[in-house]
Amino acid sequence: MADGGRRGAAGGLRGRLDALRELIALSRTRLDGRTLEGAGRVLETADERYRLSGEHTVVAIAGATGSGKSSLFNALAGANRSQVGPRRPTTAEPVACVWPGSRPGAEGLLHRLGVPAHRRHTPADGSSELHGLILIDLPDHDSSATEHRAQVDRMLELVDAVIWVVDPEKYADAVLHERYLRPLAGYAEVMFVVLNQVDRLPGDAADQVVDDLRRLLDEDGLALGEHGEPGAAVLALSAATGRGVGELREALGQFVAERGAADRRLAADVDAAAERLRSVYVAQSQVGLTERARAEFDDRLAEAVGAVATGRAAERDWLRYAERACGSPWARMRGRRGSRWGTGDSGAGATGVGAFTGDGGPTGTGRTDEGRAGAPRARTGRTGAGRGDGGRAAVGQTCGGRNDAGRTEVRRKEARRHEVGRHEVGRGEVGRTGAGVTGAGVTGAGRAGSGQSGGGRAVPWRNGVRRSVVGRQGMSGHLPSAGAAAGGGGEPAVDGRAAARPVVEQAVRTVAGEASHGLPAPWAQAVREAADRGAYGLPEALDRVAADAEESLRGGPAVKPRWWTVAASLQGLLTVLQVVGLLWLLGAVTGVGEGTAWVSGLLPALVGSVGGPTLAWMCRVVARGPARRYGQDAERRLRSAAAGCGRARVLEPVAAELLRYREVREQYAVASGA
Repeated sequence: MADGGRRGAAGGLRGRLDALRELIALSRTRLDGRTLEGAGRVLETADERYRLSGEHTVVAIAGATGSGKSSLFNALAGANRSQVGPRRPTTAEPVACVWPGSRPGAEGLLHRLGVPAHRRHTPADGSSELHGLILIDLPDHDSSATEHRAQVDRMLELVDAVIWVVDPEKYADAVLHERYLRPLAGYAEVMFVVLNQVDRLPGDAADQVVDDLRRLLDEDGLALGEHGEPGAAVLALSAATGRGVGELREALGQFVAERGAADRRLAADVDAAAERLRSVYVAQSQVGLTERARAEFDDRLAEAVGAVATGRAAERDWLRYAERACGSPWARMRGRRGSRWGTGDSGAGATGVGAFTGDGGPTGTGRTDEGRAGAPRARTGRTGAGRGDGGRAAVGQTCGGRNDAGRTEVRRKEARRHEVGRHEVGRGEVGRTGAGVTGAGVTGAGRAGSGQSGGGRAVPWRNGVRRSVVGRQGMSGHLPSAGAAAGGGGEPAVDGRAAARPVVEQAVRTVAGEASHGLPAPWAQAVREAADRGAYGLPEALDRVAADAEESLRGGPAVKPRWWTVAASLQGLLTVLQVVGLLWLLGAVTGVGEGTAWVSGLLPALVGSVGGPTLAWMCRVVARGPARRYGQDAERRLRSAAAGCGRARVLEPVAAELLRYREVREQYAVASGA
C-alpha cells in the first residue's frame, strides 16, 4: 500500500474513532454502561496504541500445544530464542524478538504487552526486510495452565496481527475454530494461518490438508487473501526443515513494510464494536412523527378542551348580542325585567348564553353551558340574582392561577379520579330559578370514539329547579348533571377534569407510540419517558388554556358591526312610529281628535308594529354568517392554544429525543463505516 493510501486509511479510522467517541458521549444517559463498555475499551486501546510507536508492527505467533510455533519463532529469528522441547507446556511466558526500526519505541509496546525484560531478544541475522517487526511467541492457547490461556487471550487483544500455527493432526480442532478463528473472522486482514510440519505428510497429502484447512476457514467466515483480495494468508511450511519459511518471511516483510497493520487491527476492533451495538442504534423502520400523527394529537387536545363546543357557544353568543343590539326596545325592556325578577344570568354574559334556536327564535335569557372535556363544572346554589357579568362559582376548578374555594377538593378528587370513572361528565346548571336554561353536552373520554359534542336537552322543572342533562356520552350513556338543587340535597359535585384526563393520556400514549415505533428499545423508552414527563400537568394546563379562552369571550365581540347601530336606529324609529300611531288611534277612539283621524294613525302603527319584528328577523338571518365565522375563529384560537400547549409539553421533548437519536444514528453510521 502506498504512503498516501496508508494516510488515507489512517485518516478514515481516526474519523471513525471520533464518531464512536461522540456516539458514546451522546448515549451515556440512554444506554447502560455494560452496553457501551466494549466500545469504550476499543477507544482506550486505540488511544494507547497511537501514543506508542507507529514504526513497529507487533505480530504474535499463537498455536496449540505441540504445533511447532516456538520452532517457527526460532526459524524466523535465525536462532534459538524460544525454548523448544518435549515438555508440555513448553512456553510459559511470552518471548519477543525485535527487529530494530528506523525509530526507537519498541520498549513501550513490549511494556504494554507485559513481556519480561529477560524475554526480549534481537534476531541473529538482523535482516533488513523485517525492520520494525516485533515478533511474540505466545504460550499455548490450549495449555493446561489457566494463567497461560488468560495471558494468550489478553495479548491477542493488544497485538497488531497474529500468525496461527496448526499441525496436520490438530488443524481441525474445535477449540481453535470455535473459540478463536470463528469469533475473530472480522480480523482476517491481520491474520496468517500456517500449516506446520508438512514434512511429516507423504506425497500430495500436504496439498489435501491445506485444501481442507481452507474449507474449514471458509466455514468459519474467515476471508482468505486470494487473487489479490484482502484476507487471511494460508501457507504450508516446515519450521524444522525450513521449507516454506522463506515464503512466510517474504509475506511478513511486505506486511510490516506497509505500516498499516495497527490501523487495520483497530478498524476491525471498531467494526466488531459497531456490530455489537447495532441492535441499540439501528431502527427497524423509518422513524419520526408524521404530520398525520401531529394533527391527530392536536385534534385530541382540541377535543379535550372542547374547542368545537366553545366555538358553537361563541357563535350563539354573537347571535345573542346581535339580537340584543338589533331587537326592539320592547324586547330589551322585557330582558331587563326578566333579569330583575330572577330569570338567570341575563347580562352580557359568558360564553354559552342562550341564543337563537334553529328557527331564529331565542331560547330565552337563560344560560346555555356548552361543556368542554377539559373542565366540566357543576353549578350549585345559583339563583336569578346571580352575577350579571357572566361570572360564576365554579366547583373544584383550578385554572389560570385562580384561587377557587374548591381547590383542595379538586386535588382530593383528582387523587381518586380512577374511582370516578373514565367517562364523560357534563356541565349542568342547577339551582337556578327562571326560564330558558339549557344544557349543552360535554365531550369526555367517550368523545374520542364518537367525535361528537352532544347538544344538551332541557328537562322539565322539578322541585323548583330547572335541570339539564349532558349530551351524548360515548361510553356510559347519559349522565345527569352534577350539582345540588337549591334548597335541597342533590348529587355530590364531581371534578370534571377527571373526565378529560383519560382523553389527554390516550392522546399522549398514541403520539408516543407513533414516535417510538421502529426505534431500538432504549431510544423508544426514552421517547416514551419524554412524553410521560410532558404529560404530567398537561390536563391542568389545558384547563387553564380553556379558561383563558372563555374569559376572552366573556365580553362578546371586541368590535361591534356598524350595521348593528343602523339596525338599532331603525328599531328606534319604528318604535317611535308605533308609539305615535297608537297614540293617534287612542285619541281618535277617545274622541280627542276627529272621528276620521284613526285612518291617519293606523299606517304608522302598522308600520311600527310589523316593521320591528320584521327587521329583527332580517337581522337574525344576516347575523348567522358573521356569527358562524366568529365561532369558527374562537374554535380556531382555542384549538391553536391547546395545540401550542401540547407542542411545548409533549411534542417538542419527543422531537428532541428523536433528534438526539438521529444524531447518534449518524455517528453510528460513521463509526460503523457504512
